[in-house]
Amino acid sequence: MLNRLRQRSKDEGGFTLIELLVVILIIGILAAIAIPSFLNQKSKANDAAAKEQVKTGQTTIETYSTENNGSYAGAEITKLEAIEPTLKDKTTATFAVTSASATGYVIESIAKGTEDKFIITNVAGNITRTCTVHEAANKGGCPTGSW
Repeated sequence: MLNRLRQRSKDEGGFTLIELLVVILIIGILAAIAIPSFLNQKSKANDAAAKEQVKTGQTTIETYSTENNGSYAGAEITKLEAIEPTLKDKTTATFAVTSASATGYVIESIAKGTEDKFIITNVAGNITRTCTVHEAANKGGCPTGSW
């Protein structure tokens, strides 16, 4: 009986130190490749949230204009938030009305985390979408200056 136990323990093999080090090295290389990719996706998600918020703001300010005989004058953030309560959400982006006149407006949303600014401008019916990147290294959702 004792002889059988000794025989079994000799037959069992394990991993060598070299094999374990190779596996750890492979896992480290894969992590070095994957982590920067995930960080870039987070900045793109933050920018996408800001874009969506400013688009919602555009729809809201157009609704405000419809209710005020086609004029954007007096469109303040509090009035727009009364029309569209989701503009109050500041967890992913901050919405603001930069200017509003009878014939046009400028609204913006600043993404949390990246601080990228997404702007929609309406000048007498001509709508432009621009963005400003906070950091040159960050190529989130605004690599060209417009979207």
